[in-house]
This record gives sequence, structure tokens and C-alpha cells, in this order.
Amino acid sequence: MCRALLYLGRPVLLDHLLYQPDSALVRQSFNPRMLHLLNLAGFGLLAWDRDSHAPELPWEYRSTALPVFDRNLKSLAGKVRASSLLAHVRGVAYSTEVNISAQNTHPFRFEGSTLALAHNGDLYRFAEIRELLAPAVAPRWRRQICGTTDSEWIAALVISQLADPVSFSADELGKAVIAALGIIREARQRAGIAISSSVNLFMSNGEVAAAVRYCFDFGRYRTDDPARVNEANLRYLSLWYTLGHDFGHHEGEWKMVGAEDAADAILIASEPLTADVSSWIEVPEYGLLTVDSSARRPMLSTTDIRL
Repeated sequence: MCRALLYLGRPVLLDHLLYQPDSALVRQSFNPRMLHLLNLAGFGLLAWDRDSHAPELPWEYRSTALPVFDRNLKSLAGKVRASSLLAHVRGVAYSTEVNISAQNTHPFRFEGSTLALAHNGDLYRFAEIRELLAPAVAPRWRRQICGTTDSEWIAALVISQLADPVSFSADELGKAVIAALGIIREARQRAGIAISSSVNLFMSNGEVAAAVRYCFDFGRYRTDDPARVNEANLRYLSLWYTLGHDFGHHEGEWKMVGAEDAADAILIASEPLTADVSSWIEVPEYGLLTVDSSARRPMLSTTDIRL
């Protein structure tokens, strides 16, 4: 399974999120603390800077190389500060049938929409429900799908639920996500699929964001081949967040400082980036976070997803 992080707040050096902390995202690619699978199938990021030219357009970087050996990424991370970051290391099943390519690296973003999406999880027997999802995906987004992942289809499906794919509120994004999950659930039911499938999502356009911890048919896994029952099938994939300001190295440790009520930054991740997790809050199962940072302070809302 994959690992992802989403940051909104005061500009922070990418190195302080990707490389330096105790469990930074790049470290999670080969040594995740809360997952027993390696993430060796690519890396991608989108980074927004409010003070840059055309601030609505993010910097983009993606590679199928292992990020721990990527000198270009390390050099970039040591120079670039961003007010918003969506980054992802891809993990896939260890199989020669898996397609590892730049087209399959997250986050996914389509021409004509400002929303970007990264996914941690998988939709079981996705090839069977893809055609059932197609009518709910607007043709303009469907034509832009160029990879083979379920994640890119989920991105197109969420964007299709937005009345305005360019300008939308955090609340509108949250409703679009819930609608998309409902469409997927219906497609799975029509295909007779009732096997555990995790859909942890990270979404942002640089100003508003949403994150989801969700699993279809949790606890129902394949029994025909016990060797294929892995950790991801037996429990939820984790999702955590921390609020505060000035994320960095303070008093000998990496942490977000400051009280939640005075926070000007939020960091959401598949697992805590720091050794001390006391300032991190775990998102509950079937939980949705929405964040609006348009006023330069992250306004966080939480919702239970009931489908």
C-alpha cells in the first residue's frame, strides 16, 4: 500500500517533510512504521506557493525511481518552500503484472480542474467495476485518464461530482467525495464484489483540502489462497493529522509547535512523521477531514461518512 502526506499552512521547506523527520515520507518508502509493505513503485508531488507566479498552478515532480536515491528530488527539496504540498510514494502488490510508469504515479490532476488527488489503498477487482463507473465520470475527465490505476479513476470520479472543478469550497469538496464513494459502493454491489478495499484519499487545490479514511467491506477478505491474505486486508490503513505552526526541528526533535486554537498549519499523513506522536490525532474509521486555508489559517471540519 502507498504512503501520502498533505500540508497546508505557512511556507515550509520540502526537505522538512520529505527527508528530515524521524518518519519522513521518503523514509516511509523503505521503512514505514505502520505498514509491513515497501513502497517501491514511484514518487510524485505537487507543491503550491501563494507568492509564486500563477499561484494556483503547482510545481510538479514525479519519478519511477526510488526517492531515497533520487538526487534531483533531494536537491529540489532543499531549496523549495511551499504553502501547500501533496506528496505520495506508491506501493503496489509484488507482481510482474503491475505497471510501474510515470503515468501511474500520484497525485493525479486533470487539465481544466484545480483539484489533485492521491490514494492509499486499492479497489478489489477494479477492472470489473471500471465500466460501471464510466457513466458517472464526465467525458472531459475520462478522456484524460492515461494510466492503469484505480486511483486515477477515483480522481476523475470525484472531480465529476464538483459543480465547478476550478473553484470550490472545502464543504463542496467533502460532498463530492462522499458522492463518489457512494457511486463506487453501488458499482461494487452491482458487480457482486464484497471483498475488503481501502480508499484513503488525500486531495487539495492548494487552498482547500480533504482527507478520507475509508474501507469498503472491511474484514471480508479472500480465503481461497491464505498466502495472499496480507496485513492490509486485516486492518484499516492509518491516517493522522497534527495542527499547529512552524513544523520543524525544535528542542532536539521534529514536531509541530503551538496550540490547536492558534494553528496556522495542518499536516495530514498516512502515519505520523515524528517520533513523538502525542501531538498527532488519528482519524477514525470512516472519517472525513475538510480544510479551508483561504484565510491563511486552516479551518478544520470532521465528518463521519455514512453510506
